[in-house]
Amino acid sequence: MPSRRSIAATGVAALIATAIGIALSYAIHWFPVQASTQAKNTDTLYHVLAIASIPIFVLVVTVILFSVWHFRMKPGQELQDGPPIHGNTRLEVLWTAFPAALLLGLVSYSFVVLHDNERKPAGKEIVVEVTGQQFAWTYQYPPSVTGGAPFSSTQLYLPNNESVDFAIRSKDVIHAFWIPAFRLQIDAVPGITTHYRATPDRIGSYPVVCNLLCGVGHSTMRSTVHVVAPARFEAWVRSGGASQSSTG
Repeated sequence: MPSRRSIAATGVAALIATAIGIALSYAIHWFPVQASTQAKNTDTLYHVLAIASIPIFVLVVTVILFSVWHFRMKPGQELQDGPPIHGNTRLEVLWTAFPAALLLGLVSYSFVVLHDNERKPAGKEIVVEVTGQQFAWTYQYPPSVTGGAPFSSTQLYLPNNESVDFAIRSKDVIHAFWIPAFRLQIDAVPGITTHYRATPDRIGSYPVVCNLLCGVGHSTMRSTVHVVAPARFEAWVRSGGASQSSTG
């Protein structure tokens, strides 16, 4: 049987490894800058999942490594059977019930985050129609946004701190409309219109990419979303999208 000292040392090492893993999950910037309220919710969900997952991972690996080290076969024991051990019902119930409860809790929290991200806000919301085709994105601003004739643009302009409902379509194959800074992605599927909602909250320019292999020019299917002050957005709309746009 393993000594109490070896078990205690293994436990301390596991606690240190857990602390280091959780610290690294915060210290390393795994994601692009946050540029929407949905991004903040998603990153918080990531940290919750990391805090829950890292101790489980360390526990499993620690038990495996400790067992391999302490109960390893010694010379001369090649043909010997291990001692017969009866199952521990209490332990088996514990390691079944606890992971099940943890998993249900994480799934429930993930559902809450997804629901909050998709919920329509009480305030103003604009609609932007997104069209994907090999190999470019086009953005259509309808009369509800322009107040007059609609127009199209190859550059995506959005007002800061205003909700946007994206109506996404494809002219040819399946694409994936992804704005990493918003932490949002959805497929653009021929024949149907998909939607997602975002509320930009950080002024700046961020990449828009197709995140689904859609042909030989997939890597060039990139665009830019410009999050600007509401007054500048209104001026851009009044100009018809300036030189970036074509009449739609």
